[in-house]
Amino acid sequence: MSDRTEGDINSTKARKKWQKENPLSKVTKELLKKDENIFFHQSMSTPCLNGVKKAEGIYIYDLDGRSYMDFHGNSVHQLGHAHPAVIEALQNQMNELTFSPRRYTNETSVKLAEKLVGLMDSKESYRVLFTTAGTTSIGLALKMARRYTGKHKTISLWDSFHGASLDAISVGGEAVFRKGMGPLLSGTEHIMPYNSYRCVFGDCSVCGLKCLDYLEYILEREGDVGAVLLETIRSTDVQIPPQSYFKKLRKICDTYGVLLILDEVPTGFGRTGQMYAFQHYGIEPDILVLGKGLGGGIWPLSAVLGKEKLNVCQDISLGHYTHEKSPLGAAAALAMIEWIEANHTIEKVNQLSKVFYKELKNLQKKYPLIGDVRVIGLMGALELVCNLESKEKNNDLAENILYDCLSNGLSFKVSQGNVLTLTPPLIITEEELKSAIKVLENSFEKLIGPGFTNY
Repeated sequence: MSDRTEGDINSTKARKKWQKENPLSKVTKELLKKDENIFFHQSMSTPCLNGVKKAEGIYIYDLDGRSYMDFHGNSVHQLGHAHPAVIEALQNQMNELTFSPRRYTNETSVKLAEKLVGLMDSKESYRVLFTTAGTTSIGLALKMARRYTGKHKTISLWDSFHGASLDAISVGGEAVFRKGMGPLLSGTEHIMPYNSYRCVFGDCSVCGLKCLDYLEYILEREGDVGAVLLETIRSTDVQIPPQSYFKKLRKICDTYGVLLILDEVPTGFGRTGQMYAFQHYGIEPDILVLGKGLGGGIWPLSAVLGKEKLNVCQDISLGHYTHEKSPLGAAAALAMIEWIEANHTIEKVNQLSKVFYKELKNLQKKYPLIGDVRVIGLMGALELVCNLESKEKNNDLAENILYDCLSNGLSFKVSQGNVLTLTPPLIITEEELKSAIKVLENSFEKLIGPGFTNY
């Protein structure tokens, strides 16, 4: 199915089968019907799967009282759902200042900006802009790059996701967002992404990073490329480049005078085992885009961090978004970051990551239809195939595993049609993590049996 490029699809037989086998109450059915009748329909959301009544900690609860360990969370749930520290910070801020008009600043927003810059741990100076969504921040980053370099072209990667607005899908590479849109933003060129399991050049360990050789080939021939944009870690199917990839990429960008923009909207704030994902690689971006979990899982908030040299837009308006310096959003973000620091969360993530990887590799040994296992921090992926030699994507198995797990209290995301993407809250315990993987194992056992290689 060509639409199976990002996320599970809401129009398949498997979706209808799940809803039939997991009877929904009259109240839930009525809510779903109202939702379907009032919202515009789109793939992966409306019509919806179920109705949520509560989300707390690592769980979401539906209207009929069933609970699901949330290993999806739309990447906002570093601290899980409804974290007390974030709620308390918001309540306190509501008693002081709830909104800051454009011509004014406020102490909480300034404090957050200083905190985000400080977390860069850089000798260089950075500045900050806030928006309410990662999509919007990507647009800001693109404008800043054009203004600074005087060049309008960008190079980004196929299969990438940078948001759903017209400029964001232009630099993005997901077909389900681009199809039928007609002409997109000019100058948005794409190259093949890093893919350790399906690289078009073969084995990434021996190819010498030919994908970046191709990037350099383009830059040698086009003198009007202002920026290279990519996700540090591609979160949808968890692609984890080696350190050599980013070292070489940084060198190429410096050689050709091209800005490096890193999108860490879903991967910042401890998700990968570092506060920022680029800190795994010993390089620094010219522009860093943050979002999703920045708002503590409650408030919509995103940020653009750019080097001091990019402060050249004084005579134009880059954004001036209504909630640009939201004191409530800043309070939520500060509470999230401070809790992570105070509770040594990143250290715990790295400890749990070893357990996570070991458990998933053990699962792979039992079920040969798991072609690849990828883990960094608390981001994990199981890539399902029809057989190990052809690596043909096993989309049907992935979808059926998803719905069987949902029936047994585990929610996650399917990406690229055949990749089970697992992103638990960072507050999860080892016992809870192993319990979730046991649900996965039971689903594999039920659907294919141990060692069975045809599905």
